[in-house]
Amino acid sequence: MWQSSPPGSIYDYVRVASFSIGSDGLIEQWSRRAAGLFGVAAHEVVGKDPVEAFMPGQLRRDGHRRIGEVLDGKEWTGLVPFRMPGENALHGLAEIYVMPSETVTGERAAVCIVVDVRALRGIETDLAASQAIFGQSPFGFVLFGTDFTVLRANERFATVFGGRADDHHGRTVHDYLTGAEADRLAATLRRVLATGESVTDLQLVGTAPGDPERRHWSMNLYRVHSGSGRPIGIAGLATDVTRRHIAAREAASARRNLALLNEASARIGNSLDLETTARELLDVAVPGFCDLASVDLYQALLTGEEAPPGSWSSLRQESVGGSAELCRVAFASAVSDAMPDTVADTVPDSVGDGSQARRVAGAPALGAVHRYPFNSPCAIALRTGHVEDVPGDDRGFVQSTFAVPMVAHDTVIGLVQFSRTKGSEPFGERDRALATELAARAAVCMDNARLYRREHERALILQRSLLPPGDPEAAGLDIACRYLPGNTATEVGGDWFDVIELPGHRTALVVGDVMGRGLRAAVAMGELRTAVRTLALLDLEPAEVLSALDEVARGLGAPGGSTSSGGIGGAQWPSRAAHKSREADLAEVYLATCIYAVYDPVTRRCTFANAGHLPPVVAEPGEPALLLDVPPGMPLGVGGEPFEEVEVELKEGALLALYTDGLVESRDHPLDEGLEALRGALVEHARPLEDVCDRVLNTLDTRHGEDDIALLMARIQGLPAEAVGDWRLPREPRSVGRARELARGQLLAWDLDDLVNTTELLVSELVTNALRYGEGEVRLRLLRDRTLVCEVWDAGLVQPRRRRARDTDEGGRGLQLVGLLSAAWGSRRTPRGKTVWFELSLPDGRPAAERTVEELLSMY
Repeated sequence: MWQSSPPGSIYDYVRVASFSIGSDGLIEQWSRRAAGLFGVAAHEVVGKDPVEAFMPGQLRRDGHRRIGEVLDGKEWTGLVPFRMPGENALHGLAEIYVMPSETVTGERAAVCIVVDVRALRGIETDLAASQAIFGQSPFGFVLFGTDFTVLRANERFATVFGGRADDHHGRTVHDYLTGAEADRLAATLRRVLATGESVTDLQLVGTAPGDPERRHWSMNLYRVHSGSGRPIGIAGLATDVTRRHIAAREAASARRNLALLNEASARIGNSLDLETTARELLDVAVPGFCDLASVDLYQALLTGEEAPPGSWSSLRQESVGGSAELCRVAFASAVSDAMPDTVADTVPDSVGDGSQARRVAGAPALGAVHRYPFNSPCAIALRTGHVEDVPGDDRGFVQSTFAVPMVAHDTVIGLVQFSRTKGSEPFGERDRALATELAARAAVCMDNARLYRREHERALILQRSLLPPGDPEAAGLDIACRYLPGNTATEVGGDWFDVIELPGHRTALVVGDVMGRGLRAAVAMGELRTAVRTLALLDLEPAEVLSALDEVARGLGAPGGSTSSGGIGGAQWPSRAAHKSREADLAEVYLATCIYAVYDPVTRRCTFANAGHLPPVVAEPGEPALLLDVPPGMPLGVGGEPFEEVEVELKEGALLALYTDGLVESRDHPLDEGLEALRGALVEHARPLEDVCDRVLNTLDTRHGEDDIALLMARIQGLPAEAVGDWRLPREPRSVGRARELARGQLLAWDLDDLVNTTELLVSELVTNALRYGEGEVRLRLLRDRTLVCEVWDAGLVQPRRRRARDTDEGGRGLQLVGLLSAAWGSRRTPRGKTVWFELSLPDGRPAAERTVEELLSMY
C-alpha cells in the first residue's frame, strides 16, 4: 500500500516509510521508502538491531526497553532521534508509530511507520506562508484550474469583483471581463498552461461591478505544479494599476506637450511674414495636438492699419454688433475628408460606400474676410482674451474645439481654433494650457512680424527716397544704374549713388558706401548723400566737396554733431569713458568711402576725387577696360588728409563705371579677382547700356548676400560743336552790344526765336557787370541741350551778390532781373576767376506766362 500511492497523493509531500521487526527484535522487512528516507538499502539493515543501527548510544538502553514493550503487545508513538550509518552519517528526528503484530506462526512482531518530522514541519511552514500570502496579500490572488475555472480567490480579489472569496469558485474569465479582453485573457491562460511560460504585466481593461469607470489591471500568470511535477493549474496575481496608468498617461501627455512646445519654439517664427507664421503654427499643432485647426487675423492688422495697444479686437466692433473683420489666413486638417477651407464647422456626410465632406453655412473659406456673431464663443474669446469652448455638433464629427485668442503684448491680434474629431481623446485642462501657450508664442512672432513689416516699410521708403528715381538723365551722358541690397529681407543698406546736375550742363557722379549694414547705415548714408547734394550745389571742386564731406562725417559720428570731446568749460564728466566708448561706436558707423566725379560735356573731361573708394573703370571704344589711377585717399570720417584730383579726357562713346565693393568682393572671391572679372564683363561695352549693366551683374557673383551693391554706368556723349557758342570779348563798352549780337545770331541759328529778346536782355546785364566789376578778358558761352545755358566768364574773384535796390538807386536791379526772367542763375569760381550763368527753358510751343504785377514791381 505504501509503495503504490497514486501520483499527487499526500505521500508525494510527506516522507513516510515502513519496516517490520521480528520476534527476535531484529529488522525483518525494509521498505523502499525506508531506504529512500534513511539512505540505506534493505540488504544492509535486514537482520540488524534497529536500536543499535540507528539510535545514538545514550538512547539505546531506553530503545531496547521500548522494543521489548512493543513485542509484549503495547503500541508506542513518539519522536526518536536517528542517525544514518556510516562515517559522515546525517542526524535527524523521526516520528515513529510502532504497532504490535503477529507472524503466520503466531509469534509476536512489530510494524513501524516512520514519518520525517522535517518534511512535516516544512509542509506546515509552507501552508502557513501560502495562507499568509494568499489570504493577507493586498493584491488580487486567483488560482485557475486546468479547466480554467477559478479554484480559489483571496479576499482582495473579492473586494474588487464583489461577494466573498468562496463565491468565485467555479467562475471563468468571462464572468469578469467582456468581449476581446476576456478572449485575450483566456487565450493567455491556455498558452501558459500548455507551455509553462509565465506572463508578466498583462494589461487588461474592464469595469468592476457597480463601477462604471474603466479600470486597468496588470496580471502576472504562471503555471502551478504538484509535488510530482504535474501541472495542476495557473496562478494569477492581479494589481489595479488604474492610477498608475492615469499618471503614466499624464506624464506621457506632459512629455508630448513639452516636445510640442520645443518643436513650436524651433518651427514657429522662422519667417517675418504673418501668413507664413500662421501656417507654421498649424504645422506644429496638426496632427500632434489636434485634428483640425485654423487661424484668423484681424483684417486691419493685415492691411497695416495702426491701432493703439489692446484695440485690435474692438475695431468697428460697436458699429457692426459683432467682432471686427477677420481674415482666415491658414487652415490645416489631419482628416482626409475635411475640406481645406473649413474647420469646426465641417461635418462629413457618411454614406455606406465612403465619406464626403460638406461645408456648413457660415464656415469661412481660406482667405475670406468675415465676422463672428457678437454672442458666439469666438467673439467672446476675442473680446475677453480668454479661451472659450466651442460646443461640437452632435450630428458632426467634431467633438471639442478651443477658440484661443492670440494675445501679444496685451493686444488681441487674432484667433486660432483647435478641434478634435470624434474618436480622438477630448481636450482637457492640460490641453487648454498648451493651446494658450501655442497661440501666445505664435502671436508674439506675428506681432514681431507686424512691427518688422512696419519698420521695414519705413526703411524702404527712406532707402528709396535717397536713391535717384529710375534712370537719371544728364547732358552728354547716357546713364544706367543698379542697386542690390545685401540682405533681401531688409533691402536697406549704406551704399548709394547719385547723379547731380551742375551749372553749365555739367554733371556730378557720386558713388559711396557707408561701413555697416541695416537701418543705421541707411540713415548715415542719407545724411551723407544730402550733404553731398548740398555741397555740389555750391559748385565746389571735387576735392573741396570731399574735404567738406569729411568734416560732415566726423561731425555726424560725434554726440551732438560735434567733433569736440571736452566737457563744458573744460570740466570732465564722470562718465567720460562711457561717452568715449559710445563716440567710438558712433564714429565707426559713419565711416564711409566715396568717389566724386564732375563731367563737362563740352570738353568731355571728367575730374575725379576719391575718399578710400575703389577706382573707376573706363572702357574706351576698341580698347580693353582699364582701372583709372585715382589716388584713393582716406575714408570719410577719418580726417587729417587732403584729397587729390585727377582730370581725365574721355573719348566719345567711352564707358565709365562707378561701383561699390559688394560688386567685386566676397568671402569666396578676393578683390583682385573681382576687379579682373569686372573688366572682363565690360568687353562688349558697345551694346545698349542697360544690357551692359545686366551682363555685369549676371557675370559677377552678386548673390552672395554679404554686402550691398551699387553700380553706376555712364556712356560718354559730348555736346556736339554746333550746340556750343563760345566767344571772347575785350574789356571795352562796345563788347556789351557785341555780346547781344552774338547771342541773337546763335539763337536764330538754333531756331530759338522765342528766347532772343530775353537772352539779349540778360546777356547784356551779365556782360555789363563783368566789365564794371570784373577783371581781365570777358568770355561768353551759350550751350544748348535740354535747356539753354548762358555763361559769362571773367578773371575777377568777387562773386556777384543779389540785393534789393532802394527807390532812389539808379542801378542794382540787374541781378533781380536775371533772377526773375531766368529759370535759374548763379555763379561759381573757376581756376582763373569766376563764371556767372543763367538758364532758360526751351520753348515747347505754348505761349509764355505773363508776369504778375508783383513780379514786375519787384524789379524796381
